Amino acid sequence: MVALTEAERAMADGAEGAAVAKAMDLLIRYANALGAERFVETNNVAGVPGSSTPWLKNYYRADGGDYRAIFSRFDLDSDEVVDVPRMNAFSCHLQGGMDPSLWRDQGMTEAQHDNFVYDEGQVAAHGIQVLKTCTPYLAGNVPVMGEHCAWMESSAVVFCNSVIGGRTNCEGRESTSAAMLAKRIPDWGFHRDEYRRGQNRVRVEVPVDDIFEWGMLGYFTGDAVQDTIPVLDGAIGAPSLIRHKHFGAAAASSGGVEMYHMVGITPEAPTIEAAFGGAARGEIFVYDKAARAQTYEQLNAVGSNTDVDFVMLGCPHYSVEQIAEAARLIEGRRVSANSELWIFTSRAVKATADASGYTRILSAAGAKLMTDTCSSISQAVPPGTRVAALDSAKQVHYLPAIMGIEGWYGTTADCIDAACTGKWNGRLAA
Repeated sequence: MVALTEAERAMADGAEGAAVAKAMDLLIRYANALGAERFVETNNVAGVPGSSTPWLKNYYRADGGDYRAIFSRFDLDSDEVVDVPRMNAFSCHLQGGMDPSLWRDQGMTEAQHDNFVYDEGQVAAHGIQVLKTCTPYLAGNVPVMGEHCAWMESSAVVFCNSVIGGRTNCEGRESTSAAMLAKRIPDWGFHRDEYRRGQNRVRVEVPVDDIFEWGMLGYFTGDAVQDTIPVLDGAIGAPSLIRHKHFGAAAASSGGVEMYHMVGITPEAPTIEAAFGGAARGEIFVYDKAARAQTYEQLNAVGSNTDVDFVMLGCPHYSVEQIAEAARLIEGRRVSANSELWIFTSRAVKATADASGYTRILSAAGAKLMTDTCSSISQAVPPGTRVAALDSAKQVHYLPAIMGIEGWYGTTADCIDAACTGKWNGRLAA
């Protein structure tokens, strides 16, 4: 059984109100199911609190069908509806279901938009930061090394643990919503030193030095190690935030990786011994020319038709650097009449893109810069889409399966060219 401090017992007994008591009840049950002996305090929580579809509101219609009912009954698993105060922890809302301006282009209805506007108003009124992104670290929420967080979103979690050195498990909606009120999360898994040690090794024998290659290496790594912690060393070059972003997202998709070490690159792996917490252990996987070629073929296995009618960029959400690159690649060109180009980012990054002139360049070329969501989350693609081109290994893993379409994986330049020509000409360079 989890042991409670005096302050935690008081919260559970209702000293800070009914909603906090319900949050503690959920967290105590959660901790006991995990076998956690105590809680850690957190003041950095990222989730999707209280937001819901019209269907879910209708399901809880007898309880009022509003934000209060959804947060109480669905998020906190409460047996009654309670008043929901402003959140106590620093809290942010991750991606939503539609672009606030281009929702009609995404095929959303007036009713869906009205529901979106209502939920967002409630989110803000409850003291939650409206980031609406899968990359909160690009929109102002950057933990420090060792900070205990409670984050949802697989690609955000692996980035927090691996690149920043923050500490979070891959939490769910319920645990994050409860943590926003109680500022607690079970001391289990990646919050503990002993769980953060490497378990398998990936030896990289071919150069990995751009986003495209980092994405492929991530996909190979996740597929190889599944949900264990890999330690990578070898020919990994030019690390950057966006390269880690694509590596981690791919590894979290093909295998469920929530933390990785790169020797001499990530903060908890100055040496291979430090990464493993002693001698190396587990299996050794080799990423060589053959593995690289096989990974590329695997990522493109759902593509056969070279007529591309949809190009989606921004999974995880694009950084301003990536938007600038897309603008550079498309300036002076035009999206084909037979295709569409949607690029996804956060509101915060889009504001910078607007001010920098990148949005104007993209729009002049016929591209659409969207925020808050992506095609997989919203299940929104242009009408009649049959074949998509993507520069994200994560998105090519999910979107074709979700939408029943074909998909191609390539470089950003490959994808921009496909958007402008309506044809896929990507290939793996030697």
